[in-house]
Amino acid sequence: MKNLPIGIQSFEKLRENDCLYVDKTGEIHQLVTSGVGVYFLSRPRRFGKSLLISTMDSLFSGRKDLFAGLYIYDKWDWTKQYPVIRIDWTLIGHATPEDIEKNLINYLKEKAEDYQATLKTDSAPDCLRKLIRTLHEKTGRRVVVLVDEYDVPILDVMGKAAEELKAIQEKLHAIYKVLKGADDHLQFVFLTGVSKFAGLSIFSALNNLKDITLDRQYATICGYTQQELEGNFSDYLAAAAEEMSKTHEELLDAVRRWYNGYSWDGRTSVYNPFGILLFLSEQKFKNFWFSTGTPTFLIELLKKRNHIDSFLQPIQVKESIFSSYDPERLETIPLLFQTGYLTIKGAVMDDVEWTYTLAIPNKEVEHSF
Repeated sequence: MKNLPIGIQSFEKLRENDCLYVDKTGEIHQLVTSGVGVYFLSRPRRFGKSLLISTMDSLFSGRKDLFAGLYIYDKWDWTKQYPVIRIDWTLIGHATPEDIEKNLINYLKEKAEDYQATLKTDSAPDCLRKLIRTLHEKTGRRVVVLVDEYDVPILDVMGKAAEELKAIQEKLHAIYKVLKGADDHLQFVFLTGVSKFAGLSIFSALNNLKDITLDRQYATICGYTQQELEGNFSDYLAAAAEEMSKTHEELLDAVRRWYNGYSWDGRTSVYNPFGILLFLSEQKFKNFWFSTGTPTFLIELLKKRNHIDSFLQPIQVKESIFSSYDPERLETIPLLFQTGYLTIKGAVMDDVEWTYTLAIPNKEVEHSF
């Protein structure tokens, strides 16, 4: 059996170490060839956003060898290799605005050196602006910018002084604003995160940004569908059924109740990769997700508001609740949706907007509540 890709967020490492890869290159191909230049995707933690970013990095960098046997292999022009700037805020120090400034400058200057270029600037926004232009000029190809967990610097100061939060927001605003002015030099921009915060220029300044969080075309771009689970992990499912003395159907039914149920269109449901992979490895039904998938600020917020009981039953909300959020005045329902505690179980369109039914996805999340 191929290895389970537990904790692997690198597409290159996954493919080179004989790990199972659920092929998402069909959705990726549709996304990167659709004509829109700037995209945003929100998904909860531990849902495969970093692996998605890594896959795009390898694709635009022309790593043809890594895509053998996948959907996109014979549909991509491998003669075109684009310069890629990949910013992962989980790897770049961001405790203070000064940390963001210093560490991002260092990272961007190191990236420039990969292309035998030197950036002479002491400003992070200027550094990003000059790097984008320089890479375009040196390679003759427009630049791809991939930002993983764009909101981590904000999430990490949630619950602290308002001044700290505002300072981080202002610093990030100045950095992301660069992307609007660099449009002529950009081929593709993709940002992921948990929350869609107001006050950051990726939403207020980038008027060509497309939020695909609730887009039905990309409802399964992260996570595993039932068909993908059964098709890719059949040997592991059979081993688990034997270990737990269950029939194949009994096991599948239990697995669905425990780990399936996340949906962003109200029709198609997916498994959180983190929970289901650990189940297949340990062959035990457990809550694997809570300790690593739940932001600390969410726990503190729910303790203060103390009204979890009201979300244990399905609730109906209007589409407008999913617009961008003010980090200084967070509402509980959209926060629970963004972090994976609530998911879309149904959607109905009236004359004005969609009405969504939100509910707890599965037994693992119910246990976390």
